[in-house]
Amino acid sequence: MRIETYRLGLLLFTSFIVNACGGGGGGSGSSQNVSQSSSAQSNTSSSQTDFEKGIFSPASTYADMCGAPRTGIDSSTGSAFPDGQGTFVDENNWIRAWSNDLYLWYSEIEDVDPESYSGSTSAVLEYFDLMKSFETTASGASKDRFHFTYDTEEWNAYSQSGVTAGYGAEWVLLSSSPPRKIVVAYTEPNSPATTGDANLARGAEILTADGVDVINGSDTATLNAAFFPANTGETHTFEVKDLGSEETRTISLTSASVTIDPVQNVKVLETDSGKVGYLTFNNHIATAESELISAITTLSESNVTDLVLDLRYNSGGYLAIASQLAYMIAGPSASGQTFELLQFNDKHPSTNPVTGNALTPTPFYSNSIGLSVSEGSALPYLNLSRVFVLTSADTCSASEAIMNGLRGIDVEVIQIGGTTCGKPYGFYGLDNCGTTYFSIQFKGVNAKGYGDYSDGFSPVNTATVEGEPLPGCVVSDDYEHALGDANEAMLSAALNYRSTSGSCPALPVALSEMRNARSNTTATIGEAPLSRMQRPHVPGRVALKRQNH
Repeated sequence: MRIETYRLGLLLFTSFIVNACGGGGGGSGSSQNVSQSSSAQSNTSSSQTDFEKGIFSPASTYADMCGAPRTGIDSSTGSAFPDGQGTFVDENNWIRAWSNDLYLWYSEIEDVDPESYSGSTSAVLEYFDLMKSFETTASGASKDRFHFTYDTEEWNAYSQSGVTAGYGAEWVLLSSSPPRKIVVAYTEPNSPATTGDANLARGAEILTADGVDVINGSDTATLNAAFFPANTGETHTFEVKDLGSEETRTISLTSASVTIDPVQNVKVLETDSGKVGYLTFNNHIATAESELISAITTLSESNVTDLVLDLRYNSGGYLAIASQLAYMIAGPSASGQTFELLQFNDKHPSTNPVTGNALTPTPFYSNSIGLSVSEGSALPYLNLSRVFVLTSADTCSASEAIMNGLRGIDVEVIQIGGTTCGKPYGFYGLDNCGTTYFSIQFKGVNAKGYGDYSDGFSPVNTATVEGEPLPGCVVSDDYEHALGDANEAMLSAALNYRSTSGSCPALPVALSEMRNARSNTTATIGEAPLSRMQRPHVPGRVALKRQNH
């Protein structure tokens, strides 16, 4: 992960994760990343020194030819690293070749000489940053806001088990320039943020970090290092004012390997017109499969008649999990129907170029697929004709696919919150020389052929709808109430909309800021509008390599 780029910033991908992330795909399988290598023993340098614009050798020519090859055993496979001795030019040629073949908008890439960025691994990453479209959407947002890399070892740990280094607290930058305000959005259970004397909770404001004034301080380097430690075992000190308190306290947080809990706050809310289910769903990682099954089982057994699905912090992940959850919402009526169909560039009109499979629709999966529970078990379901979805600019990719997929089979999606990030696209994570590359390779469309929401989904009760309009209400995030509290602004608005046949609260004063808080962009203190601060965890929709379910 390129920590130096994203510290104290926001980057919301969606999603996100294994062989493919982004706009579509599905399936199961244990292997998470795509390798294009031959054996390390057969690797020999194949540096192309004479660059000729528009002429490309196959990517396999340069796969695993590394300027700084790894040695030893890959802990994720138990085998030796495939790296052979090559050059950084080889690595760039590999990037250049597959980008020309697989990138969705390959004709919009400027063909840059690989030798121009060949001095180091960081130069290779700079070269990769050029291998994308720099066009804009209708709203003026960057067309490709989703181009990024991960350290392969770190990516494997996160995507397979939800393990990431940090405190287990998600920070929100409510004001980026002095006077700044940073609060806690939510925490992970059994993490440094919630154990010992820390006891952080949603809404707590951070006043100082390692002695630097958060509100008005200019030492952003110290702030960055404190909020987002680069390694586990780092200890940093924070002055905190808890929600509802006028007193301050000082805590120390030591970074650790934190396991993400993707499904939280599963509740049954009693209303005058029936039971309403609620759950917070923050990540489409592998462990979400078992947790969602458990949550929906609980809600089904409680006979809920509506569901409020809180996706405000969910930036994406495994598309197969999105398909499963959509089925669990809709029930048997979704069986046999298309959840999403992948569309690659015009070089690959009928075949998935990564898996080699014929392009067939991703269905609504009605059975477990073996990500975190045994494969083949029938999924529970709610059998609903509508769903209330809580959203923000951080709602991205696989989360948007849930909304789009359900709309494709005429399940009504009622949106409460802010415009989503706008990512109908996806990618396969491609590994080479210790870096996993994520570059847009496909677009996903629903059963009605719709997937044109690059400016997101937007509730309709506003004078200017930025994205694809959905019924619902624009509502700001409310950090003064716990997630799942019926008085929390978004949840309260959903319950009110339900009970009053569609009424909405007054529009937020900071509506313009909500619109500007686009996901999947980097932002540091002093530069960003209203936005959540986090490392780039889930890169969007993730399609699994096996697609036989």
